[in-house]
Amino acid sequence: METLPEVPEAPLRPFKLAHQVVSLTGISFDRRTVIGMVELTIVPNNENLRLIRLNAKQLRIYSVVLNDVCQAEFHYFDPFQNICNSEPHSRSMDVFSKCHLNAATITDPDENNGELVIEVPPDGYSLIQEGRGLRIRIEFSAENPKSGMHFVIPATSPDDENGQVSSAHMYTNCYENSSRLWFPCVDSFADPCTWRLEFTVDKNLTAVSCGELVEVIMTPDLRRKTFHYTVSTPVCAPNIALAVGPFEIYVDPHMHEVTHFCLPGMLPLLKNTVRYLHEAFEFFEETLSTRYPFSCYKQVFVDELDTDISAYATMTIASVNLLHSIAIIDQTYVSRTFMSRAVAEQFFGCFITSHHWSDTWLAKGIAEYLCGLYSRKCFGNNEYREWVQSELARVVKYEEQYGGIILDCSQPPAPLPVSSTNPAAAASKQEEIVHYFPIKSLHTLSPKYVEAMRRKAHLVIRMLEHRIGQELLIQVFNKQLALATNAAGTKIGAGLWSQLLISTNIFIKAIFTVTGKNMSVFMDQWVRTGGHAKFSLTSVFNRKRNTIELEIRQDFVNQLGVRKYNGPLLVQLQELDGTFKHTLQIENTLVKSDITCHSKSRRNKKKKIPLCTGEEVDMDLSAMDDSPVLWIRLDPEMILLRDLIIEQPDFQWQYQLRHERDVTAQFQAIQALQKYPTNATRLALTDTIESESCFYKVRCQAAHSLTKVANQMVASWSGPPAMLNIFRKFFGSFSAPHIIKLNNFSNFQLYFLQKAIPVAMAGLRTSHGICPPEVMRFLFDLFKYNENSRNHYTDAYYRAALVEALGETLTPVVSVAMHGTQITTDSLSTDAKLVLDEVTRLLNMEKHLPSYRCMVSVSCLKVIRKLQKFGHLPSLPHIYRSYAEYGIFLDLRLAAMECLVDFVKVDGRSEDLEHLITLLETDPDPAARHGLAQLLIDNPPFTRESRRFVLDKPNLVERLWKTINTLSGDTKLRCDIVDLYYALYGKKRPSCMQAHENQHFYQDLMKENSNSSNSFKKIDKLDRAGSESKERHKPAMVTIKRTATEAFEVGDEIIQLERSEEIQVMDEPINVQSYDSETRINTMDDIPGESQHMSKRVKTELYAEDDNTTMALDVGESTRYESSYDEAKFKADGSVKKKKKKDKKKHKHKHKHKHNKDKDKEKDRERKDKDRKDPQISRLQAREAATPETLSSADSSNSNSNPPLGLN
Repeated sequence: METLPEVPEAPLRPFKLAHQVVSLTGISFDRRTVIGMVELTIVPNNENLRLIRLNAKQLRIYSVVLNDVCQAEFHYFDPFQNICNSEPHSRSMDVFSKCHLNAATITDPDENNGELVIEVPPDGYSLIQEGRGLRIRIEFSAENPKSGMHFVIPATSPDDENGQVSSAHMYTNCYENSSRLWFPCVDSFADPCTWRLEFTVDKNLTAVSCGELVEVIMTPDLRRKTFHYTVSTPVCAPNIALAVGPFEIYVDPHMHEVTHFCLPGMLPLLKNTVRYLHEAFEFFEETLSTRYPFSCYKQVFVDELDTDISAYATMTIASVNLLHSIAIIDQTYVSRTFMSRAVAEQFFGCFITSHHWSDTWLAKGIAEYLCGLYSRKCFGNNEYREWVQSELARVVKYEEQYGGIILDCSQPPAPLPVSSTNPAAAASKQEEIVHYFPIKSLHTLSPKYVEAMRRKAHLVIRMLEHRIGQELLIQVFNKQLALATNAAGTKIGAGLWSQLLISTNIFIKAIFTVTGKNMSVFMDQWVRTGGHAKFSLTSVFNRKRNTIELEIRQDFVNQLGVRKYNGPLLVQLQELDGTFKHTLQIENTLVKSDITCHSKSRRNKKKKIPLCTGEEVDMDLSAMDDSPVLWIRLDPEMILLRDLIIEQPDFQWQYQLRHERDVTAQFQAIQALQKYPTNATRLALTDTIESESCFYKVRCQAAHSLTKVANQMVASWSGPPAMLNIFRKFFGSFSAPHIIKLNNFSNFQLYFLQKAIPVAMAGLRTSHGICPPEVMRFLFDLFKYNENSRNHYTDAYYRAALVEALGETLTPVVSVAMHGTQITTDSLSTDAKLVLDEVTRLLNMEKHLPSYRCMVSVSCLKVIRKLQKFGHLPSLPHIYRSYAEYGIFLDLRLAAMECLVDFVKVDGRSEDLEHLITLLETDPDPAARHGLAQLLIDNPPFTRESRRFVLDKPNLVERLWKTINTLSGDTKLRCDIVDLYYALYGKKRPSCMQAHENQHFYQDLMKENSNSSNSFKKIDKLDRAGSESKERHKPAMVTIKRTATEAFEVGDEIIQLERSEEIQVMDEPINVQSYDSETRINTMDDIPGESQHMSKRVKTELYAEDDNTTMALDVGESTRYESSYDEAKFKADGSVKKKKKKDKKKHKHKHKHKHNKDKDKEKDRERKDKDRKDPQISRLQAREAATPETLSSADSSNSNSNPPLGLN
């Protein structure tokens, strides 16, 4: 096979990037500005280079100079400042998606595009010689950047003058390839070069950047100093970063090349957090048989970072929230995993980068895979397998909700063999995966998609591991690293820097070189095609033949995100004589297979059963039927991307839970047993909770499942509430079991169990649907007797779990009298009052002695929200708004925002939603903005299907639409708001927009009619309107103006418009469709037989005039108006009621409507009698007197009434 790397299909850039200098001399914290200069050294591919395209955003460019002598003209254009410029009136996601991709393509460096276009002047033609370097010097500044650079300037008290200096810092936080936000560059993963970096800062600050620190030079005035860094290994611009602040510095005692930086006062936490990081370096170097590719490594912990950690070349910027003391248990797992992943990304992601952005799945997946191997070494195989299972479940959930994830969309998969029975099946399947956002650019992808793509990439690398073996896979990685290390030591002229890049095709060839296996089909199946497999398994035992008859179905292939799988599938049977594996070939949606059992049923004989681990265990076989099969597993090693539905008897699930050693199988059994509320299930779950040999997460999950089983067995349950005796056995005092022991969390298994059991018990319910009194007393005793003074570890997580348990005990108010009455302390139930008292006490205590990461306060806020939702407290948002303000700790802010989002969905008004959108757009903390966006997306205030008229307003559409069209700098937030827009309105044009336009149309109609004369000479206007049918509102205006009788209802008033002229109507039918909506008005010739019947019907359409008034329109007897919006009812706050018409036929008349005149007079007389009884008639007459030409009184309207005219 060829060894040369494949070149992307995108046009080649007419130059190569050799070296770049970045110099920032004016970093001002007061003004939040940066002034600097870059100098790019490029090598032209030909002498005809006339345009140089670079990337630069939100920067002010002052000058461009070539080789220090030639001033060049330049042009700047950012299409993201007005994405839908060509479609200004559209509000649909389909239109936006096309414009969004177009804007990203126009500035995509991989397509030889960019925002900054430099024209080489005629004087500079002589400077361009093929193969010779050309230096481009660009001076620029950035003022108040929206993204890319973040300044953290904490609020200080007036008496603390030095506070701002001591803690203010700034750093770059670029989403994917967004280095263009802070310096001009070629912002591509595929253009590595060497770097020289210079940063001038105040003398009390430290600048941390990529590469080796060469020197620090004081300025002549001794007030500032300049940090000089060099990156001798070629790296790409997206992997360059900077952090400036008054950092405390800690050199790793185990590896002196590693340095850690943190904010003042956090050094003790830093030392504890990073004390095992050197082990990650040693593990990766040993596993990959390759030395760390750079000469140094720096970790900087900063505040308000919108991700937990971001890896750059030789440097990682991490969130300060990852720091923890030695007393913290839970955070240790999280922080150590994140930091090890950042180290893995130094090898794949920073040193070896992607050939094209669509190849980023490789770097992300390999780094995640290596991180998983290290986690398995650190935390054990059970933790690792549970993590893989949860990653797989998340990918499946995302794909079934939004559609399949295509890891590499740069080229379609090879066409599958066409079957003779269904030749179109292979071609049609790929077309089904259509997302509401373009997947062909990183700058248009949903952040949820990017996160799910990283998870899926890791799972695909794991699948490769099972295909070719771990040892050979590591050899493939080693080969790529060896080639890259060799290339990094050469100059650009050698032409080897392309070996620093990896792509899907290069990876396929590397696997073939090492193993001799061609993985092209595998890549087409799992990388270039989206979706996962979904199997359902049923089995029947044939006693005569001693076989198990398996039936594996793929009935879900038409479901979103699911596709048909063809290939091998492993089935593992646990029989009485051991574990047996069988590989089935899956070719159709239904596969039947008869598997001969190796053992015979012997229910009454006791014998040790050999397991797959080699151990032999005693089992009670009395629950078995005639089958010798104890349990069945499908794809036990999680080799496939799949979802499973396995049906087997409850006793088989119980055997699997008790005796299967694989934690993923135990989790499956626990999940399945929730459907079998029997005493045997109860016993199996109880034994699992008590078993110290079980993985702690399995025991915690079993506790939650036992709650659900107990609630289904409430009528037949005997003994104390579930898990009460277990908890007292483990944690109760010897002499008084109801009093808990002093906290001792040295046994981590029991610690996690001690947190989980109270939360699980709080979900128990009596036959009346309330929490048992014994459980309430038990929980309050836990608060009462909690004592942590002699514990080495903090009990913050434990106390937060207890508060969460209090929330789980709550049930909705059942008294009918409570609803609609004012809620007071007297109306609270006893239990609710006790819960509220405890939560209030803890919240007040937290203000003076906050727990780690304010965990207890977070749980308290969620409990208060539950009290509100269940009717125990008035539903008010004020407490959440105060906790959501900038300056509060991030976790607490996000919890308050979560409560606000839920409040808006259940009880909110427009101003509450507007407050959240304002926070989303303007909050200074990017982490809070992104977190709030995710909360709104996951729990939207309304959707297109379930519209809430109180919240679904046109001004919200316009606000969100403007934001996604003009939010140029912050790609992540823009894509977040695109996700929110889709969650609220779907792909099509929002329904409220058409109603809003109709409302304005009728308001304009009233004004026009009030100013028009009684002669109604507007036939020429109808002709003009027909020629202007492309305009948005004309079609409806043409049709309605030809109605004879119109009545507008404003409040209690009815205003009638009557016309006495006879109009000759054109005979041709007219079909008019309004812009971008489904509203149609069709007309047909009169059907004589139906004329009398149709003329008796009068339809009324209601439209919202404003938030407080309504407007009614009586359309003529033969009028039919059809709308695409099917609304349930009309509200006076701006919502719209429209009635669908079954019959679309219209009447056209060339003659006068004399045959209906008598009936029309009767109707007008009835209307006149009704108006006389109306107490508002005096106001009506006063208004009619104001416009005598068009408005008539009730009496005169009767005498001047005219038969209705047919609509054309």
